[in-house]
Amino acid sequence: MALFFQLLVGHVFGDYVFQRQVMALSKSRHAEIFKTAGPRFPPWYYWLTSHALVHGGLVFFITGSLLFGVIETVLHALIDHAKCEHKIGVHTDQGLHILCKLAYVYFL
Repeated sequence: MALFFQLLVGHVFGDYVFQRQVMALSKSRHAEIFKTAGPRFPPWYYWLTSHALVHGGLVFFITGSLLFGVIETVLHALIDHAKCEHKIGVHTDQGLHILCKLAYVYFL
């Protein structure tokens, strides 16, 4: 239970404390900023990958498992991309992230 709580708190930090507004908006290829930003502004997939790596790093630091850190990076990117493409909503997005954390606890 303690590990799940740590992962849940880590997720909150990754999604709400460490994620700046520019990252939250720019990780979608549909973001308005890309209509006005110049060519030196990083593309959406840089923002999405950076955000996913923060989450993967948090899972790695909390669990000590590089494998779960890499899995989290990939899954977080896929889930957030689905949200940005309007294939899932924010509640499904958060639910899937929590299911990932439960899976890590189960397998550890």
